[in-house]
Amino acid sequence: MQKQLRPIIHEILEGSERSNLYSLAGNIIITGLILINVAAFIASTSPSFSQEQKSILEKIEIVASLVFTIEYGLRLWVCTVDRRYSHPLWGRLRYSLTPLSLIDLVSILPFFTVLLFPELSFINLIRLLRLLRLLKMSRYSHSVRTMGAVLYAKKEELIATAFAVFILLIFASSIMYFVEYEAHPKAFGSILDSMWWGVVTLTTVGYGDIYPITPLGKFLGAILAFLGIGIFALPAGIIASGFSEEVQRRKQERIGANLDQSANCQSVPMLGEVEIGFEEQQRAIALYVESSADLMQMCINSAKQKLGSHIENEEVLRDLAIHLYNETVRKFQL
Repeated sequence: MQKQLRPIIHEILEGSERSNLYSLAGNIIITGLILINVAAFIASTSPSFSQEQKSILEKIEIVASLVFTIEYGLRLWVCTVDRRYSHPLWGRLRYSLTPLSLIDLVSILPFFTVLLFPELSFINLIRLLRLLRLLKMSRYSHSVRTMGAVLYAKKEELIATAFAVFILLIFASSIMYFVEYEAHPKAFGSILDSMWWGVVTLTTVGYGDIYPITPLGKFLGAILAFLGIGIFALPAGIIASGFSEEVQRRKQERIGANLDQSANCQSVPMLGEVEIGFEEQQRAIALYVESSADLMQMCINSAKQKLGSHIENEEVLRDLAIHLYNETVRKFQL
C-alpha cells in the first residue's frame, strides 16, 4: 500500500502543475495559506485588535503551522521516490539539507519553539521568523523562481556593483570627515558618522539629520548625490537585462521542445515519401512550417546578437542566420 501511495503523493507534491491538477490545487492552497498566515501575523501586532480577534489570528497560525508540518513530513516520507534520495536514511537526510527543504523546516520551527519555550527572552525574535514563510513561495511561485534564477545568473555583475558602491562609500565618507570635522564635529565626529551621511546621500534618501556646512563639503555632497543616482541605476539595468535573457532562454527552450517533438513524430513529410492521409500530411506540414518559422526568427535574433544590429550588410546577417538554421535542422535530423 505504501509503495503504491508514495509515488502518487510524490507526484502531487513535486509534479508539474501543467500535468497534474492535484499538484496545481495543492500549490494554490499552500500559497494562499502562506499569504493568509503572514497577513495574520502582521495584523496581530496592531494594538487596535481585541483579544477575541487576536485569538482568531492565533488559530490561523495553529492551522497553518500544522498544515506546513504535515507537508514537510510528507515531503520527507516520499522523497525516496527520487533516485537522488533513494536511501531510506541518508537519502532523507540529504533531502532535508536542500535549500527548499531547509526553508520548509525554518518556516515551522517558530511555532514549535514558542509552543515549547514560551518564556524565552528572545521570543519576539522567534516570532519574527514566521515572516520567513514567504520564502516558501519560491517553491510554488513561477515568478519567484524566475527572480531567483535571474539573481543567480547575474550574481557576478551584482557583486561587482555592490563592491563598487562600497568602495565609493568608504572614499566619500573619509574625505567628507576630513573636510567637515573642524567645522561640524558633532555631525562628522568620525568616519563611521560620515558613512551614515554617505549611505543617505548615495541612496538619494536625504534624511537631513547630517549634512555638510562648508562650501567644499556641499560641493562634494552634490557630486556624491549625482554619482548615487547613476550607480544605483546599475543593479536595475542588470536585473532588467537578466529578465530579458531569461525570457529569451525559456522561449528558445519551448521552440527546441516543439522541434524535438516534431522530430520524434516524423521528419518533413514530403509528398510520395510516406503513405499517410492527405489531412494528416497537411497538419504535419503546418506544424513543421510553424516550428521552422519560429526557429528562423530565433536564428535571426541570435545572428543580430552575435554581429550587432548596426551591421548594414544584410547578406552577412542572412548567411549567419541560415547557417544557424541549417545546423539546428541537422542536429534534430529534420
